[in-house]
Amino acid sequence: MNAVILKMGGSVLAKLPDSFYKMVAGLKESGICEPVIVHGGGPEINQTLEKFGVKSSFVDGLRVTTDEVLDVAEMVMSGSINKNITIKLQKAGVLACGISGVDCSLLKAEPVDPKGSLGHVGQVTDVNKDWLKLIIDNGGIPVISPIGMDASGQRYNINGDMAAAAIAESLKGKLIFISDVPGVISTFNGKKTVLTKLTKQQIEEMIASGTIYGGMIPKVRSAINALDGGVQESVILNGLIPTDLEDYIEGKEVGSKVIMEEVHHV
Repeated sequence: MNAVILKMGGSVLAKLPDSFYKMVAGLKESGICEPVIVHGGGPEINQTLEKFGVKSSFVDGLRVTTDEVLDVAEMVMSGSINKNITIKLQKAGVLACGISGVDCSLLKAEPVDPKGSLGHVGQVTDVNKDWLKLIIDNGGIPVISPIGMDASGQRYNINGDMAAAAIAESLKGKLIFISDVPGVISTFNGKKTVLTKLTKQQIEEMIASGTIYGGMIPKVRSAINALDGGVQESVILNGLIPTDLEDYIEGKEVGSKVIMEEVHHV
């Protein structure tokens, strides 16, 4: 299976043009690859939490998740966001199946911090890839909300980047982070430059210096961990330019690719 896992962040979802969904539908229909979508929903979760008067905070890009925050996160991501993406794909002419990581134990999870400092923030321990293959083999694109569950029935809010990496590992596919920026940007001689390739060492140095911060931290670390877990490739692309996705699939150099080798700059 030539699986391509597309992680669509909450910050880019509202900006993605219809042409992006048509591009994804075309990849599926042409048989070029098997798209699997994992989405976030941070901005909409923030708005809903504010509406309900529920406070939340972040640690290294991960949302501290109380019972109240978890209920809101699940409602927003597994509800409105998940179904909106599913509808847009079907309007583009392809079957799509919106599901949560809770459904059919798709994403089995455990707490990121057993001591509880992050609340119900989870990490994936197992992926029910047979369920994903069932959807894919029947012509559908899975659209996954990153809410997981453990054997006791406790639900967990899983960072979308981490969930996408775990799914990419299980399917041995390519991992593509769809963002609203052209990649990881750094400044050389006063000029902003997109780094076409990044290594683990460079990523950690950029995190330490503050060049990479906030929500980009779990994104790049998930990309590195995915490579360690057998993912073919990890790359950060600009979803606002749909041709970037097509160019990448065709082997052209776009975005920021996370690699295990020496880094080069554009």
